[in-house]
Amino acid sequence: MRKALFLFFFISQYTIAQVGNSERFPVFPSCEKTLNQDLEKCFYNQIQDFVYANFQLPEVVKQKEYKGKVITLFEVDTLGTFKVLYVDAFYPELAAEARRVFNSLPQIEPATHNGKPTYATYRMHIAIPLQSAADLQKQQQFIQSNDISRLKNNENNEFETIQKEYVKFDNPHLVSNLNIPFSHSFYSQFDDEMNQIGTNSHTGSKPFTYAEVSKYYDLNQAYEKIKLNKTSWIGRKLFNENLVAIQGNDYWFTMNPIVDLRLGKADPSSESYTFVNTRAIQIQGGLGKQFNFTASIYESQGVFADYYNRYAMSIKPSGGNPAIIPGIGIAKDFKETNFDFPSAEANITFAPSKFFNLQLGYGRNFIGDGYRSLLQGDGASPYPFVKINTTFWKIKYTNTYMWLKDVRPEVTLDKTYATKFMANHYLSWNVSKKWNLGFFESVVWTNTNDRGFDMSFVNPIIFFRSVEFTSSSRSGNAVLGLTSKYKWNNFINLYGQFLLDEFSLGDVKAGEKSWKNKFGYQLGAKYYNAFGVENLFLQAEYNHVRPYTYAHSNPLTNYGHNNQSMGHNWGSNFNEMTGIARYTKGRWFANAQLSVGVRGFDFDTATDSFNYGSNIYKDYEEDRPYDTGVKVGQGNRAKMFIADFQAGYLVNPHTNLKVFGNIMYRTIQPKVTTPNLFKENTSWFSVGIRADVFNWYFDY
Repeated sequence: MRKALFLFFFISQYTIAQVGNSERFPVFPSCEKTLNQDLEKCFYNQIQDFVYANFQLPEVVKQKEYKGKVITLFEVDTLGTFKVLYVDAFYPELAAEARRVFNSLPQIEPATHNGKPTYATYRMHIAIPLQSAADLQKQQQFIQSNDISRLKNNENNEFETIQKEYVKFDNPHLVSNLNIPFSHSFYSQFDDEMNQIGTNSHTGSKPFTYAEVSKYYDLNQAYEKIKLNKTSWIGRKLFNENLVAIQGNDYWFTMNPIVDLRLGKADPSSESYTFVNTRAIQIQGGLGKQFNFTASIYESQGVFADYYNRYAMSIKPSGGNPAIIPGIGIAKDFKETNFDFPSAEANITFAPSKFFNLQLGYGRNFIGDGYRSLLQGDGASPYPFVKINTTFWKIKYTNTYMWLKDVRPEVTLDKTYATKFMANHYLSWNVSKKWNLGFFESVVWTNTNDRGFDMSFVNPIIFFRSVEFTSSSRSGNAVLGLTSKYKWNNFINLYGQFLLDEFSLGDVKAGEKSWKNKFGYQLGAKYYNAFGVENLFLQAEYNHVRPYTYAHSNPLTNYGHNNQSMGHNWGSNFNEMTGIARYTKGRWFANAQLSVGVRGFDFDTATDSFNYGSNIYKDYEEDRPYDTGVKVGQGNRAKMFIADFQAGYLVNPHTNLKVFGNIMYRTIQPKVTTPNLFKENTSWFSVGIRADVFNWYFDY
């Protein structure tokens, strides 16, 4: 861990040094002979004098004898042309005049980065009454002399100066390098914009950053369209804004309460009602354009439908805790039959240049364009990770290094869970304006012989399989994958994944369906603005994973974390067909989902204790019933059907806070009834208010 953090810090510091010495301000003709360190001052002085000479005060300003300032945000493009982005002024006439003056500025030599012309954005305060650059310099000298005088009298106005730095909060997080909380329903709002033919986006590595999305979709404008007319402080904070939002010179900070409060009824149920009671705090911030951070701390209690409670308890950890809530974490007892399940997420992001995005986090990651991922899903509990995104040309290369846990009694020592490590590489390549191809590789290893975090896997271009063999093929578990996406047109996308856990060419040629051929595949399609209906999103997806996939001869090195799969939530030995429809109109939304599938479970009885390949925490070398003729659904074959419908109203877009009603129907029909698996039809209705900031899956 210390080595990984040191590498992260070293790369960050090195890149800062390289970038910081290669930027230059735009140059007015009168500033051409100015030294580089003085170009900034000359640039602003020239604008100040131009504004002073050309700005015409509106009549209303003169009549009211107004005194204040006009804040102007503008850019200088690669041709040296000025463009106004935003103006904040007390009078609309002042804002209009500021736009006119700045748009009339002459074309100059543009800013450069590494010697190449680049876009650059600047902010300037125009004082009313107007002042020239010379006037401002005299005023500054006067203030400095007064400051010296105050210091002599043991006075300091630093605090007041900082207070004056505050500016109107203009939602800087919506264009920052911060991760957008990954929610399927939220991401579907801009998925079509990012998948237009000809875009150079990479949608297979999630979560996205705001900076990535803002190239194609203006979140700030989208929020303005659904903004409610609320003038009171409570109304604005509840429906339109962050609870706490502070912005100063080159920094910003937000803080919001996060809730998930829901009440429901399930049938059948051993409880009189189901509920979730989550209270949380979410903090986000940025220092400059390169450094961002976020943290969320959750405190939750709840109880669910019987099938979900049983599953949570079936994956319980060693040590007496009753359950693991899928996707959340280890649960404690609460009021005898209920669960208490605290959780947390955090992320520190550093973007030293447009090529690199470095992250140190505690959370989840996702690879793919589908509802599910066979390569890396987000259905498991959060975990610590280091992530490096490298983007250039038509390539996005994602390296993720994770610290995972095995919480089974067999590997728990001195009440301490076993640690294992995972390293993933994902290379996304836009082959053409319509076709994207992705290559994935992963390896899982443990602390055998005090191996710790093996630095062999830090090399970003190494082939994991070759490293695994040099370390001993049984000491690590390698997985390979392929992804693809084709933009049929601007409304229809086709996508897929292929997962290869193990492949024996000889056994494939024999045609005997060998157990060794452990693989899975996904086929899917998305239809945006379906049938010409704006904001109607349709999706169909098929997933197929053969028995024993994700498992290993040493269960400690399987493709799992906290007794949950790091790939598809169902583990292996299944096929699944899912259809999804989403519709939004203003702040109203409705989602519908249908899933049908076949799963092959173990019997786990006295008469049949064979490993049929569904439980990834079993050694695939032991208790296999057969070596050939292996097929999906073997064992206790169970048919599944899940229908889920949700509708509601978006209360606050900044926290994705929603009021909703949800009804779910689930049926499972196993071939043989066992103590752990039996025919069951479940109806589950719930209502509540929830900040939809991560995917919580109930379709098990």
